[in-house]
Amino acid sequence: MSGTAKPTSNLDTALDHASRLLASNPELAGEQASEIIKAVGAHPMAVLLLGTSHRMRGDAARALEILRPLALSQPNWAIAHLEFGLALAAARQANEAKAALLRAVALKPDLPKAWLALGDQLMALDDADSADAAYANHVRYSTRDPHMLRAGTALCENRLVEAEALLRERLQQAPTDVAAIRMLAEVAIRLGRNEDAERLLSRCLQLAPGFHAARQNYALVLHRANKPAQALAEIDALLAIEPGNAGYRNLQAVVLCRVGDYAAAIDLYAAILDEYPAHPRIWMSYGHALKTAGHQQRAIDAYRRSLQLDPGCGEVWWSLANLKTFRFPAEDLRAMRAELAKPGLADKDRQHLEFAIGKALEDESDYAASFTHYLRGNTLRRQALHYDANDTSARVSRIRRSYTSEFFAARKGCGSPARDPIFVVGLPRAGSTLIEQILASHSAIEGTMELPEITSITRDLRSQGDASQAMPYHDVVLGLDADALRELGERYLEHTRIQRKTAAPLFIDKMPNNFLHLGLIHLMLPNARIIDARRHPLACCFSAFKQHFARGQSFTYGLEDIGRYYHDYVALMAHFDAVLPGRVHRVIYERMIEDTEGEVRRLLDYCGLPFEEGCLRFFENERPVRTASSEQVRKPIYREGVDHWRHYEPWLGPLKDALGEVLEIYPDVPKEFVVGEVRN
Repeated sequence: MSGTAKPTSNLDTALDHASRLLASNPELAGEQASEIIKAVGAHPMAVLLLGTSHRMRGDAARALEILRPLALSQPNWAIAHLEFGLALAAARQANEAKAALLRAVALKPDLPKAWLALGDQLMALDDADSADAAYANHVRYSTRDPHMLRAGTALCENRLVEAEALLRERLQQAPTDVAAIRMLAEVAIRLGRNEDAERLLSRCLQLAPGFHAARQNYALVLHRANKPAQALAEIDALLAIEPGNAGYRNLQAVVLCRVGDYAAAIDLYAAILDEYPAHPRIWMSYGHALKTAGHQQRAIDAYRRSLQLDPGCGEVWWSLANLKTFRFPAEDLRAMRAELAKPGLADKDRQHLEFAIGKALEDESDYAASFTHYLRGNTLRRQALHYDANDTSARVSRIRRSYTSEFFAARKGCGSPARDPIFVVGLPRAGSTLIEQILASHSAIEGTMELPEITSITRDLRSQGDASQAMPYHDVVLGLDADALRELGERYLEHTRIQRKTAAPLFIDKMPNNFLHLGLIHLMLPNARIIDARRHPLACCFSAFKQHFARGQSFTYGLEDIGRYYHDYVALMAHFDAVLPGRVHRVIYERMIEDTEGEVRRLLDYCGLPFEEGCLRFFENERPVRTASSEQVRKPIYREGVDHWRHYEPWLGPLKDALGEVLEIYPDVPKEFVVGEVRN
């Protein structure tokens, strides 16, 4: 092209030709764009093509030099912001890429390429929920089929019943439409039907093995369904194709943490952060892994780095508070209060900040102000949940009616004979992590973590029951024969094997809420040990009240709710003590503090193991610990925390009223619990 200006028609022809060259020969397309710029000056489309050609040739730095000024000079041109975002993504500047791509879709929502790229950046930034929404919009705008467009719109607007109906209608007409199958899987995920989502995504990949976005969804669903080995296999398949993908690597690190492989996860996070140092959420996840593995100072440093990048992230402030042994300096308290005062603060950040400030003020002995913040945080959290204490009471009553002495006697000898698991149950913050750490310091016992397998089994059983019943899982258990119970026990052992890293013959499953499934545990693993961790009601309940749990434990966000829950827990455990005498070994936290060696000897005797001195030096055990007590159990036992709740006693009236006689006669239990009566 010569250096003289061309008529508009010739310019359009030249631009169109350069644009078409991009896909097959980006270098030649760039040369054409350069010639156009020489001829007519910095024409926006020519500049865009030149920058894009450099990106496609792997020169992200040069692409940014060209596209950054273009995006600044063209604030309302969606395509310019899309290409700028893609160049930023190629340069591994994910936060800026996210901003540019958000600008692109704000200007022109029907850009499927922008939504896809945005989803990838959000996954790299560890924001899976927002990524799901972006991917849904990618599917929505990728089609020109009016039927699919309506389905995609309904999905993006969360009109799930309508979306499901449209997608099922589409699949009746075209059963192999993988885009429709993937969208239907997304509907299932949002409706909490993970089994349906898993089945649909498996079918999707059978039809289209190269559908990488569906495989990524599949890996995430498998992870959420407590199938880590399968999830890792799918992630490996993705990484074989795109080894540098930060979203895939981040998901791999998350799953590795789930299976207790913290060393590998920490290395992964470190490698990702070397390439993407400006990701606050990855720094936070890195801090979580370091904390669990016992690297406290490195965890604090990671959390601090996250806060430098995003000082308003309440979850990181709470993560520091949740170390329990960490103390906030005055400047941190001022910073948290400043963030809390900002208008427009997200509810999630506000909740975490209220809990973190409550902890900071507690450490300063300002208990009245501390309680105010704890109460505000709990109130906010409870508003976002749908917990009903009456449902729990009804559930406990149902279990006590169903699991009788006669019921167990009729099933004697059923289940797997293995004695590998040691279940530690109870309420959160009752000392279960201390018991776990003591046991895991024995040469014959491996500590794992709070394993979700029992919950997964009950979920599967529930799906086999009558959905019209309030508690179909127990209905199903009543009908299981000896073979089925043995298979459940073997399934539990098989699915938890990935968590076992040593040759120790026994391992610990420390999921406190498993006390609700004690009947099932006994039926499928009759030789497993079951230990009930119990702590003074006010100490246990208030400790849970001031804890912001990552998930679950919905009963802990109201003083009356948690008091009733503790009451129901005591009633249920008393029932099992009566119908299965001696089956459960109870450890009273206060007795463990006062007579550690005596309690440890009794505990090991129940487990059929000889005493080992190392169990008294549990705090020297360097194993990973995932719970809120991770740093506390790395120190010797101290008595100071036993009565700490008394500082808050003036505000615990609702809790005391809900506990009633359970509080008054602790550690004994009300007599009516033993004869099967339950308070409604």
